[in-house]
Amino acid sequence: MAPTGRHLWPDLPYPSLSATPGRLLAMARAYAVSGDARLRAGVETGIGHFCEHVYAAGADPVGNWWDWEIGAPKRLLDAAVLVGLSGRQGGALLEAVDHFVPPDRLRDYDGTSTGANRVDLCLVTLLRAVLGADAERADLAVRALAPVFRYVTEGDGFYRDGSFLQHDTVPYQGGYGLVLLEGLATLFAVLRGSPWEVTDPNRRIVYDSVERSFVPFTHAGHVMDLVSGRGIARDPSGGELRFRRLAGAVRRLALTATPAERRRWRTLVDGAGEQPTGHRLFPMSARAVHRAPGWCAALSMSSDRIAHYEHGNGENLRGWHTGSGMLYWWGEGHGAHYADGFWATVDPYRLPGTTVSTRRLPDGAGEAWGGACPPFRWAGGATDGHYATAGQHLRGLESTVEAFKSWFFLDDAVVCLGAGITGRDGAPVETVVDNRRTAALLTVDDANGWAHLARHGGYVVRDGGVLRRLREHRPGGGMTRPYVTLWLGHGLDPSDARYDYLLLPNATVAATRARAADPGWARVLANTTSQQGVHVPSAGVTAVNFWQPGTAGPLSASGPCAVLVTERGDGSATVTVSDPRRDLTELTVTWNRPVAAVTGRPAALTGARTGRRLTLTFGPLPDSVSVTVRPGGGG
Repeated sequence: MAPTGRHLWPDLPYPSLSATPGRLLAMARAYAVSGDARLRAGVETGIGHFCEHVYAAGADPVGNWWDWEIGAPKRLLDAAVLVGLSGRQGGALLEAVDHFVPPDRLRDYDGTSTGANRVDLCLVTLLRAVLGADAERADLAVRALAPVFRYVTEGDGFYRDGSFLQHDTVPYQGGYGLVLLEGLATLFAVLRGSPWEVTDPNRRIVYDSVERSFVPFTHAGHVMDLVSGRGIARDPSGGELRFRRLAGAVRRLALTATPAERRRWRTLVDGAGEQPTGHRLFPMSARAVHRAPGWCAALSMSSDRIAHYEHGNGENLRGWHTGSGMLYWWGEGHGAHYADGFWATVDPYRLPGTTVSTRRLPDGAGEAWGGACPPFRWAGGATDGHYATAGQHLRGLESTVEAFKSWFFLDDAVVCLGAGITGRDGAPVETVVDNRRTAALLTVDDANGWAHLARHGGYVVRDGGVLRRLREHRPGGGMTRPYVTLWLGHGLDPSDARYDYLLLPNATVAATRARAADPGWARVLANTTSQQGVHVPSAGVTAVNFWQPGTAGPLSASGPCAVLVTERGDGSATVTVSDPRRDLTELTVTWNRPVAAVTGRPAALTGARTGRRLTLTFGPLPDSVSVTVRPGGGG
């Protein structure tokens, strides 16, 4: 430390609102461990200098509000409490915090005082209360947490389906959600047994969020990128680092959790626990996660509620197409596939699963902070907890490209359909089948419409499309990585183009060849701008995404919806229905199959007729709802 002018260290020029408080906090932590008086004196001098020249009461904040209200004061107050700062320096810090984070900052739950930001502001207020021995301020800090403990139906916070949003439109369990969980876990533990213990009964949603909101988006010791916002561009190993933070937060939260929760969480925090197979759909954030034996997939979509992507503070400037139906998947031995420099080196116009215009976009295209949303509402799907159908009415970012995209998630495959692919950008449009960070052997049989990537899996193109491919080494971020890219070209300014292909994770060459030779394995019922659907006899699955009312195969619907029928070996069947647009007041679904009885009725079911065909009538649908029936009879 060499205090001169307006800086404490010559390599950290003014205003250094992050690095300088960070160094002071590191010194304070070292003092707390060692008791070295020189460290304490250095922290006192440093805070006094910083509060005189930078973080001073009455100073004009420059740059991002967050640095002045959360980032700098949290670190400075933490350091001050650790060294027991008092006197002139302590008074100056208290005055500065009162200036930038006055008590009325916690009065209204809106703007930038919501979700993770609200928790951080409460932490700052509590630390200020500790340093200033202010019991009233401590009361305020705890009371102001209350809005965080309520499920929301729009904007920032936790949703009942497990979604978590920040900045209104960005799924963020891997970023702001982590900050929120870390902060609350700390507050719950530190305040336990004190007059300020957090006792709000609604705090239960925080404990529930571990398994409802966070764990589903982890795989192989990583937090998935599709819920990490602009943070994906920060570090080549970001997913692994985020998982370590999540594990630390869960361990801390476990200190105040129930014994049953502590037992369940134990394997989660060390990354060793295998998650059960099945499907989780998060309609309020346009995300889905599918787990099957040996592989996992995750889908990232956008809608009029969920942003194409987020950029801000100069970060994630080329994440344009991450919400255009990006399909992540991890096979055996590839748990870190999207780490190790993926985002720094991948072609941002060729993200797996997406349908995009190749027209060049400027860095940071679209409004920052998640402000760029497409105009269409249909994004979501239906799941019975094992299988799922998902769909997205796509509009490209700053593009005329429009498409209807569907995914059908099964035991060993994902069936991918696209229809109505149209664009007038004056540029070719592509659907990216995959883009793998690998130098593995690629085997292609154009005549029979399949390809196989060694140690990854197989691909089957079923509508006569030509699977194009590229092998390249791509530089970025001071590194170079190998890629194999597979895509379908739709031509320049296409009109009503379509696609139909299978993704086969972990499949061998022989299994891929066999699936290509068996077109009846998954029969397409419809692939149009009105409906997209498939029938998979071996799985007993029939699924249709209804973009418009109508009929596809044995299923009919009176309005836009997603329908999944699963016939089971015990003679029962489930009909699962959802309203991805979230605007229906009534819906009628017909399964043209004899049904003897309805054996399980959800609350949303308002009417059912059995016999030669099954007709179900629903009121408003909150999420996927399943009706259990016994096929047969019908007269």
